Formats: sequence, C-alpha cells, structure tokens
Amino acid sequence: MNIKYLHKLLADEIFVSEKIANYLDEKVLFKQPKNKDEITGHLLKADNNLKFVNDNIDLGHYGWCITGCYYAAYHAALALIILKGFYSKNHDATLCILIKEYHKKGVNSEEIELLNNFFLDYQEILFYVESKQKREDATYSSMIKFDKKIVIELKIKAALFIDKAKQIIRNG
Repeated sequence: MNIKYLHKLLADEIFVSEKIANYLDEKVLFKQPKNKDEITGHLLKADNNLKFVNDNIDLGHYGWCITGCYYAAYHAALALIILKGFYSKNHDATLCILIKEYHKKGVNSEEIELLNNFFLDYQEILFYVESKQKREDATYSSMIKFDKKIVIELKIKAALFIDKAKQIIRNG
C-alpha cells in the first residue's frame, strides 16, 4: 500500500467505511462475536514469531526475520480486530479496521493524552504498512542480503506494536 493511499484512509472516514463495506461484500472481512481464545491464539503467534526472529537474527537469516517481524505485527493486528468483532483474510481489510477502530480521531488534547495508551497512533499504523512492504520484499524479491540494522529496528517496532496490542486488549 502506498503512502498516498494510507493518508487517504487516515483522513477520510467515509472512504474507510466504504472500503470496509466492500471487504465485507467480497467476504474477505467478516463480522463475528469476540472470541477470547482466538485473541489469545493470535497474541501467542505474535510472540512465537518474535521468538523466531530472535532465534534467527544472529544466524543471518534476515529475509526470514523481516517476514517474521511482519507476521508478528499482523497477528497482533488480527487480535485487535477480533476484539472489535471482526475477522479478516486480507491485509488491507485488517488495516482499514485498525484505522476505523483504533486511530485517534476527533478528540481534544486532554483526551489524546488520556487515551494515548489505548489507541494506535499514526506512527504505529505506518509501521504496520512499512513492515508489510519489507515482508513482501523479503519474500518475493530476489535480494538475499538484508541489513541486520533494519531487521533489529523492525523487531523492536514489532515488539512495541505487540505490547501496545496486548495493553489495548487487557484494557478493552
């Protein structure tokens, strides 16, 4: 997903709602009751993916580590959307639900400060999009050499995203 499209999603609630309706019609996004076992399962998968990254980073398997970072964040995102009564089979649909349900909108400064610990901010959504692109590069590109520094940065961002998701779920 390009940044221009992401900015349109972040700025236009009607556009996000239309995208969600389309994804529901296409049956790649589903409404479902909250399921605590599924939420827990996705958070365990997120943690397991981070463990995989930690176990493989020093072995130099950077492409797989980037993919692991992405899927760690994606499973945390799935846990968040399940908390809101959705299930997704599409990465962009998942992102739309994250934006609709968790992105800070229409609140004053005091409310932003108070809710800061419970809602995803713009940088976390950008990380989600950025890590998806890195995962696509690692999975489909013929490049075999990735920078360890990038992998470490993505691992830290994935861990922070997962921690934020866990905090939201605990408080949700």
